[in-house]
Amino acid sequence: MIFEPSPHLLTWAEVDPARHPFDSTAAARVVRSLGPARCVPHPPDLPKSDPAMIAWSWGEGQLWADAMSHALVQRYGRWAVGWRWAHDEGDFDGGPVGSWCCSRDSITTPEETLDRVLASLCEWRGWLESLAGWFEAYPLDLADVADQRILWECAARNLILHVTDRTGCGSGWHGHCRQVLTWFLSRWGVDPDVAQELIDEAIGGRFRSWTGPDTVLVDDVSERLARSLRPDDAARPAGPVPDHLRGWLAVRGAVPWQEGPDGDADGPVTPSRDGAAEDIRAFDGALDPARAEGLLAALELARADAARGAPLGFELLRRWQQHVLDTPQPPPFRSLPAFAKGGRERYGIGPETRDRLDACLAESAKGGGPPLPLAARAARACLDVCFFHPFDDGNGRSAFLTLVFVLAREGVALDAVGLLRRVTFQADAPREALILARWIDSHIKETRRRAAASPGS
Repeated sequence: MIFEPSPHLLTWAEVDPARHPFDSTAAARVVRSLGPARCVPHPPDLPKSDPAMIAWSWGEGQLWADAMSHALVQRYGRWAVGWRWAHDEGDFDGGPVGSWCCSRDSITTPEETLDRVLASLCEWRGWLESLAGWFEAYPLDLADVADQRILWECAARNLILHVTDRTGCGSGWHGHCRQVLTWFLSRWGVDPDVAQELIDEAIGGRFRSWTGPDTVLVDDVSERLARSLRPDDAARPAGPVPDHLRGWLAVRGAVPWQEGPDGDADGPVTPSRDGAAEDIRAFDGALDPARAEGLLAALELARADAARGAPLGFELLRRWQQHVLDTPQPPPFRSLPAFAKGGRERYGIGPETRDRLDACLAESAKGGGPPLPLAARAARACLDVCFFHPFDDGNGRSAFLTLVFVLAREGVALDAVGLLRRVTFQADAPREALILARWIDSHIKETRRRAAASPGS
C-alpha cells in the first residue's frame, strides 16, 4: 500500500479520539524511539530564501518528514498524519497546527526538531479531542431533524468559527473547515459523501484563502446547511416571529447553572497578556480603527468600574456604550422591538423591560442570587445583554464588555477571547447557555495554566 502523508483525506472514523487511544505523557519516548528520530537531516547553512535551501526543503527535508509521518502512523494510526498540518502555506495548506511549519523552517538541530514533532503531534491530538467535545455538545438525531434545525444551524455556525479561530483564515483554511463540518455530520450518521456534497453546496465557493468570513456569510452557510438536512422546510408556511426575549427568560430560569464548571475556585487570574485588548486591536482595528479605539476606551472604563465594585446595570452599560458607539450622550434603552440573526430572532419591549434587565444583571455579583460559579454568572450576564438587546446598535460589544466586567470584578482576566467573541447563541436553546459557561471556564483555566508557565511567574 502506498503511504499518503496528506491529512486532507482523513475521515472521522480515522481521527475520532474515542477509537484511537493516545498517551501524551509517553509520546516523547515514543517519538524518540522511532527510526527517523535517529537520522534527523542537517539543513544547509543558507538563507531561508536561497534556492538551494528551498530545494533541500522539498527534497531531503520533506522525505524525512514523510518518513516520520509514516512511522507515527504505524505506531498510532492514520490520525497521526496530521501532526504537520500547519497554518497557512506549510507542508499542507490551511491547517490547525502552529508548532510545525515546514521542513525548511522546522528542521534544525535533532533535539529541537524532535521537540517540534512531539509538540505538533500533541497539538494535533488536542485539536481532535477539542472537536470531539464540540460534536458531543450537539447530539443530533437524523430521525428528528425536523425539530432540530436550530441546533444543526448553531452547531455548523460555531464549528465554522472554531476553525477560523484555530487556522487564522490563512491559505487554504476553508479546506479544513469543510472537512470538520463533514466529520461532524458523519459523527451523527450522515454519509460522508452526502455530507461533503451538502457542505460544498451550502458554502458555494464563497470561503476564500487569507480572508475570514463575515458574520452574514457564516450565518447564511449555516442556515443553508441546516435547511439542506430538512428539505421540506421551505414548503412550510412562515408564522409570526415569537418574542425571543420572553423565550430567553424562560430558558434562563430553567438552565441548571449550578451544574456549570467551577474553574474560578482558585481565585484571581492575572494573564501573561491582555487577551481582550489584543483581540480588539486585531479584530476591530482591522474593521475600523475608530471602532477599536472606542471599544478600547469602553474596556478601560469597564475595568475601572469593576475595580471600584460598581453594581452592574443598564446605567453602567450605557456609559460604556457611549464610547462603543462614539455618541455625544450615553445612548438610551431601545424603544422598539429589536431583531437579530437576519430577523430570525425578535426581542420584545415593554414598560418593565429595562427594570427586568437591571434585576437580571444584579444577579451577576457574588451573593446577588443563589451561589453560582463565576463562569456561569459571567455567561448568564453576557447572554442577558444579548437577548435583552438594550441598544439600537453594538449589543454584541456590550455583551462582551459585560462578560469582561463580571470576571474583572473578581480579579479574573483572560489571555485570549477570540472564540468567545466570534460565536453566537440562540435565545431558546438551554444547552447553549451551559456551553458558553464551559467555554468561559476553559478560558479561565487555560489562562491560569499559561500564566503559571510563563517566565517570571
